[in-house]
Amino acid sequence: MILKNVRNCENVIFVSLKLTQMNPKILIIGACGQIGTELTQKLRKLYGTENVIASDIRKLNTDVVNSGPFEVVNALDFNQIEHLVEVHQITDVYLMAALLSATAEKNPAFAWDLNMNSLFHVLNLAKAKKIKKIFWPSSIAVFGPTTPKENTPQYTVMEPSTVYGISKQAGERWCEYYHNIYGVDVRSIRYPGLISWSTPPGGGTTDYAVDIFYKAIADKKYECFLSSETKMPMMYMDDAIDATINIMKAPAEEIKIHSSYNLAAMSFTPTEIAAEIKKHIPEFEITYNPDFRQKIADSWPASIDDSSAREDWNWNHKFDLETMTKDMIEHLS
Repeated sequence: MILKNVRNCENVIFVSLKLTQMNPKILIIGACGQIGTELTQKLRKLYGTENVIASDIRKLNTDVVNSGPFEVVNALDFNQIEHLVEVHQITDVYLMAALLSATAEKNPAFAWDLNMNSLFHVLNLAKAKKIKKIFWPSSIAVFGPTTPKENTPQYTVMEPSTVYGISKQAGERWCEYYHNIYGVDVRSIRYPGLISWSTPPGGGTTDYAVDIFYKAIADKKYECFLSSETKMPMMYMDDAIDATINIMKAPAEEIKIHSSYNLAAMSFTPTEIAAEIKKHIPEFEITYNPDFRQKIADSWPASIDDSSAREDWNWNHKFDLETMTKDMIEHLS
């Protein structure tokens, strides 16, 4: 009888260990941002609400905060992050806190501090074997005016001209270094401009492609801060979230690039997106008044070669300009 109970107990422990191995325990830093909001919801559906701890610098009255475990954390405070990792037995960290391109240009020193030191904190936790896996987003901002603009290759000239781009390029190098020297499992993708209906723009140069939908529905007109023929790589948020989750789910041996993967879905100009919106809202009008963000956009690629991501971990986008526009207008109307 005692032997039977011991065996049952062993089975329970084994099943419990197996479940722990199957479901990662996730901490999302910057969960209230543009990407973090949707990423948190998708990860909770996938792995269970209790296994995904959302965190941000302040506690807002939002779905992310109210729908599951939430912690207030300063991404610049190593001890706070370490404490959360230990208390919640975190295995995977998604570091989504950052100052984006347009906002970063107005506060370069803080942008560098936040974008770099938050990454160091998480890399050092993985180096100390306190967490198993990191997702850290890079961006097309790592490219600069000397980068080939069309079909920008995975490996090419990278001379970023913005604080955001400089911090992302440095971050890529550190990710690769920590992988090569300390064996840290860190995974990254270079996000293009991201378009979402669920969260307002977050201070990036590609924000016009989100704002244009809000203004088209509310005012039937939009003044664009970029010139009419500024072509940039873009992606619908659904695809970006899928890519983020899929690169983290991929077996370690499939991840061959430990700096950051190029990622692409579509490229278009303000003229082209306006024409697509007019199919749904015929009275919509667009005007152009380029500001300081034009110079940033001019330094970035027009289209991206993401064949490495497609070959290594089977990346594949679902939305193009037509299907994205339809979906955005349906959700915002």
